[in-house]
Formats: sequence, structure tokens, C-alpha cells
Amino acid sequence: MASSRNSAGPNVAYDPLPNVPDSHLDVNYDEDPRFSTARSLSYHTPETNSADLPDSGSSPPVARPRFMGAALAGETGHSPRDSYASSNNTGPSYAGYDNDSSVFALNPDGRRDSGTPVPVYRDDPEGDRGTPTDPQGTLASPQYLGEKHALYDAPRKSSRRKIIIIGALVGLVVIVIAIAVPVSLANRKSNNNAAKSSGGDPAQPGETTSAGGNGNGGGKTTLAVTGGDGSKVTTDDGSTFTYSNSFGGYWYYDENDPFNNGAKAQSWTPALNESFNWGIDKIRGVNLGGWLNTEPVSLPSHPCHLPWSRRVPALYEKYVNSTTPAVDEWTLSTNMAADTAHGGLTQLEDHYKTFITEQDFAEIAGAGLNFVRIPLPYWAIETRDNEPFLAKTCWTYFLKAIRWARKYGIRINLDFHALPGSQNGWNHSGKLGSINMLNGPMGYANAQRSLDYIRILAEFISQPEYKDVVVMFGITNEPQESVVGVENLSRYYLEAYNIVREASGVGEGKGPMISYHDGFQSLTSWADFLPGADRIALDSHPYLCFGGQSDAAMSTYAKTPCNTWANNFNESMSAFGLTGAGEFSNAVTDCGKWVNGVNLGARYDGTFTGNWPSQGSCDQWTNWPAWDDEMKQGMMQFALASMDALQNWFFWTWKIGNSSVTGKVESPAWSYQLGLQNGWMPKDPRVADGTCGNTAPWQPPLKPSQTGGSGAGQIPASVSSSFAWPPTVISNAGAVTLLPSYTQTGSIPTLTAETFSSAKSTISAGNGWANSADSAGMYVPVATCNYLDPWIGDAAPPSPLCSGGKRKRVAVPEPLITPPPS
Repeated sequence: MASSRNSAGPNVAYDPLPNVPDSHLDVNYDEDPRFSTARSLSYHTPETNSADLPDSGSSPPVARPRFMGAALAGETGHSPRDSYASSNNTGPSYAGYDNDSSVFALNPDGRRDSGTPVPVYRDDPEGDRGTPTDPQGTLASPQYLGEKHALYDAPRKSSRRKIIIIGALVGLVVIVIAIAVPVSLANRKSNNNAAKSSGGDPAQPGETTSAGGNGNGGGKTTLAVTGGDGSKVTTDDGSTFTYSNSFGGYWYYDENDPFNNGAKAQSWTPALNESFNWGIDKIRGVNLGGWLNTEPVSLPSHPCHLPWSRRVPALYEKYVNSTTPAVDEWTLSTNMAADTAHGGLTQLEDHYKTFITEQDFAEIAGAGLNFVRIPLPYWAIETRDNEPFLAKTCWTYFLKAIRWARKYGIRINLDFHALPGSQNGWNHSGKLGSINMLNGPMGYANAQRSLDYIRILAEFISQPEYKDVVVMFGITNEPQESVVGVENLSRYYLEAYNIVREASGVGEGKGPMISYHDGFQSLTSWADFLPGADRIALDSHPYLCFGGQSDAAMSTYAKTPCNTWANNFNESMSAFGLTGAGEFSNAVTDCGKWVNGVNLGARYDGTFTGNWPSQGSCDQWTNWPAWDDEMKQGMMQFALASMDALQNWFFWTWKIGNSSVTGKVESPAWSYQLGLQNGWMPKDPRVADGTCGNTAPWQPPLKPSQTGGSGAGQIPASVSSSFAWPPTVISNAGAVTLLPSYTQTGSIPTLTAETFSSAKSTISAGNGWANSADSAGMYVPVATCNYLDPWIGDAAPPSPLCSGGKRKRVAVPEPLITPPPS
């Protein structure tokens, strides 16, 4: 059994988190009266630099938390922001003119300017439900219903015989229409975006049906293919649930047309077969943390990421007291593999099957959210040598995520979360410990391997069948720039850009938006990075909870996100381009089970390793069933301010599993779903607009090249040459020419797709490779060269590097996890 959530355990030792205020993003706690009793942050421990780490028995590297600067000055007012129409309008939006706003379904004919029909709904986030009308007071009915109504005009007075004849004719016409209209609409392709999408435009939500099976071609059951609020959904296993979406969204899935992209998450979000207008349409999303890339703890060396045990505690609690405790997916996998009595590594697949399901995607759309960010590890593709991860299996479930997202009109940000050798030394990279990507003697070889995996993923998601669902690609999660260096990170980012665009092509509708993490550097340091690049975005992960602690009430944080984040994100939208938060949460303290590490306690109550003065009990922050209205309202206001300040965002995370010890969620500030269910997250995220006092914090549009338009892909030669690949030197290792490297002669392991079939024919799901001209081999070891373990950490390069003999791989022992001092 795991010990108390805030008690120190006997198995794992970590050093306290340093918080060095050396960035303009940092909050000055010395000047904030709420933190007058907090520990001083102006100190250094060796763990802030991985080069300072001791050789053995050490804590992992440490990074400081990130805090943003002042908010916009002179912001006033609180009202919904105007926007361009979601249907590719290029003209400005005017308040009150619904035909050019994203509230397109209030048009008199119930259509977008593109002609796409939309369901009947009431688009008022603060009003009650009622009969939907357009601004002129007429019903917003689709055109085909208007044609039907025309058939029912009152007949003229005539003889009984004429009435009978006319009635029979009308009845016949009605029967023909009843059969023809749903079939026609269900298979009609969107004229507005035919050149941009492989998906069709669905029928109006209702009981449109198709003969088929359970989503993979089996059975002969007749199932509905589309529906709106209140419709019944049948899942793969035959179970059903009622779809709840009061925002005009509708699902769509037809086994005979499984790549139809006609579904719409909400009335204001473009359907998947319509263009998402970057910088105009807002990203309102959640992470699916802990699903396909598990993590047990938040490393004390990394205050800006949090434990998957908050999300899936039972998965790790089982092995927390093992001889080698489960502290990352590496040690979880080794523990599971040895636990054959309970299924071995197949326990992970049980987790994949149950933690996130189709119903989660339906609920996400019904919550007014339009994106999911899905962390995916490299072992979704393959493993090598002694890497213990369950290889390839989580890819099967990512394919399910694509299918479910398509069904509910949700777009995906695929985040490459765990790289070979680790890009940051933190547990979410697969193995807690050292950084071995762009750092150390295997840093170049691991970078080559990582770029190969980026290429394989890019080739798959750039295929016509997937490009309109997986529309964003975070190529590397949280690389630690302070270790690898800004120059090499920039070179790596440009090489990854070239690889993705080689797969996708250049221009709007060709492959994903490429997202770069800021490497924990200021947003301003990335201004004008890769000018002219085709569709790139900047990702930052702002959190407030890992610095000095305060016992101030939650209500005092109502404007903190506005004051710390808004101005930086606003300026970056102009200086860099599309900028958003790939992660943020509602936490303002570090209270919560394993938030700082397994059994390590919390700074807030003084139980965390080091000398942290107690601010009181953590119970008030974790015992959410006892929260009163004031606490919930304070949490709500913080969430709204965060959403408005960040503008484009992904909350971390959608859901958290219950602890197997207490039976309830132990870190409530991190669960969007729990907040929805209990009243501290908004039912409609649009109500956040204007919370910071400015209804239009950034004025669109982005530059044409930033959205795939004119000039896209035209990076100046002087910029490209300054960031040429490969780098000449690797940090903590030396010249690249003296380090192990791979050769591009291996076979590419292309990713497989789901198999679809119908009563009519077998359906092509793509061959896994968008660009057939991209035919280079995969980077693999040279037969006559010597290599170190990819996770080795600090070591000298192998000597000799290459020879005429058979290659050797220098293994390293597993790291020892020592108990804390008594």
C-alpha cells in the first residue's frame, strides 16, 4: 500500500526544487505580500544544471518554474470577442452582423456562407434554451426543410376527387423526399472545401442511418450515422449513451464512409471538412494526459510538469513499494513485465482500453472544447535493444483517438512527448535521469533517431485521410534548452520543420501546423524565429504552483493569470505568430498526491524535502467534496482568467483517475472533467472572453505565410544556413565527428492504419506514407562502429569509435534509486 500522500517514503530521494528568478517571466515573490513568508528563491543547487549532477545516487536535473510578466494596461470591459466567420470568410467581423460572425447558424437560411447546413440551436452562452431564431426572428431552418414546407401549402378548394389525387401525389413526393434527402445529404461533399478535405458534409443531425456493423465493418445492424443533442450513440462494443451537446454540435460516423469529415464540435467551430482559421478561430482544448504516455510522478527537478499518478494513480500505486519503485514508464514497465501473475505488460493495454474511451471525446465536444492534445511516446513506433516499453501498442489506441475525434468534430494536436535517450531527463520522457538527446556522447545519435520518428509520424498524419483531423504536431515536448543550447535546439527545430514539410508539402491544407515548445525560454527570445516558415506555432507551459507558497484565499488569484501571462502571449502573437499554452492548470499551490514526487509531500504544508515553512494543511486544497461556493467560484474565476490571458490553450488535463487508496481524485485542480461535474469549470468556455478586461487582446490576422498563404515556406537562405544540420558540437560531449552516429540505410517502419470494410467494398485507409518521393532509409547503427547505451548520461565516447570488427554496444547498469537520509 502507498503511504499517505504527504508523508515521506522510504524508497525515493529527491532534492528540493530550486526557483531561480533569472527570467523576466518570474513572479517577484519578495514584492508580493501573499508570499512574505515564503522561502527565498535566490539560491542555486547543483541540480539546476545537469552537468553538476553527481555520478550516482543523484536527483534528476532541476528546472525553475516559469511565471509571466505584467498584463495589458488599460483593459476594460467584459463582452464576447468578435471574430471572423468560421467558414473561411476573409472580411472583418462586425458585432451584431451574424452572417459574418462565427455565430453562423443564426443566418436566416441556417447556413454558413459556404452553404453548409447547420443544426438548429440557440447560440447564447448565458441565455436559456428556446426556439432558435435568426436576428430577424425567423426560424433558422435548413434549406431542404424549406423545400419540404413548400410541398405542404394549403390546397385550393377543389372537388373531392382532385383532393384525393393531389393527396396521393403529395404522399408519393413525401416518400421520395424522405428517402432521397438523407441519402443525398449524407454523401454530399463540401463544395466550399473540396480541394482541402477528403471528408463530406453530413446530413442534418437526426435519425439518418446506414447498414453496417460496429465501426470496423462487422455485423448487419442498421445504425444512425449522425445526431445532435439528445441522440443515441452506439460504440464499438455495442454499448450506447446519449449525446449531450447544447452548442449545436453533431457527431457523424458512417461505416461505408469512415473518412467523412462532416462532424462539427460546436456551432462556432468549423466542421472538419472546413478550414480552421488559425489566429481567428480559438483553440479551446484539453490534454489527454496519462493515457498513451504514462507518468507516475512530477520530478522534483521539473516543476513545470506533473505526475501522471494524479491522473492514473492506481497504475503506479501498485508498484510504489517495489524494490525498484515505479517512478517512470521505464520502471513501471519492468515491474509489470515481472508481474506475470497479473498479466505482465498487458496491464498497460488494459489501461489504454479503459482510461480514455469514445464517450470522453463526446463529452469534450459537449463541454464546448474543440481540440485535444495527445502525448505520444516514441515506442508507439518501435523499441530497440533493452528498452522495456510496450512497443507499438499505444499506436493502436491513437488510431482509435483519430476515429473518435473525427466522429465528434474534434481536432488533434499530436505531441511527441517521449524521445529516445530523453530530451529533458524527466519522467514523462520515459526514463527519469539524464538528458541524452542533443546532450552527452549519444546526443547526436539520439537526435538522428528522434528525427526519424518525427518523419514517420509526419508521413502518416499528412495523408489525405488524416490531415484534417490531426492538424497540429508538437514535434518535441519540453526540450531543456538550458542544457542542449539554443543554437542546437534551433538547428534541430529547423531540421524537423524540413522533415515535416517534405512529408506534407507546403501551403494551407497540406499537413499539420508545426508546434515548437519554448524550451523554457522567454517567449520574446523566439520572436522572428524562422521568418517565412509555413505554419509554425509557439508552445509555452505556464504554471503558478511550484514556487513560493501562500495561504491566501483562492479568490485572491482572480486576476493573477491576466497580470502574469496575458501581455507576453499577446506580444508573441505579433512577434512570432500563433502562440498558445500547451499546458496549464488551476493549481496555485503544490498540494495534491504526488504532485512533487512519489511520497515526497508538499512545500505548502512543509513536508516536502528541504526547509519549506508550512502554510497550513493541504486538506483545504485537495478535499474537494468539502469545497464551498466561495472556493468553487474562486477556482472558476482563475480558470476564466487563464483562458482569456492565454487565448489559445490546452488545459492539463481532461481527467484524473481515482486513487486506489482513498477512492477519489486527490489533485482536483488538475481535472477539467471533475471541475465541470462539480461547478468550478465553465460549462461554456467562451464566457472567459474578456475576463482580463480587453475584448480583443490581439488583433488578427496572422501573416499569410503563418497560415499557409502567400510566402509560406520561403525561409531566407541566410536563416537556413545559420541553423544548418547537423550541429558541429554537442553539449557535454564535444565535436559531432568524434561521437557515435547512425547511417541512413535501414528500412522505414511505416505506421499501420485501422482496417475498414463495408458491405460495398474494402475501404483504403492509406499506406502510412504521404510522400512516395521521400524514400531515404532510416538511421541505424553502422556495423563496424561502437555505441554507448542511448540512456547512458555522462560518459566518454567509445574508443575506438569505428573499426574493422563487429560493432559493440557498451551497456550501462541500471541506476540505483537510494532511500532518503534518515
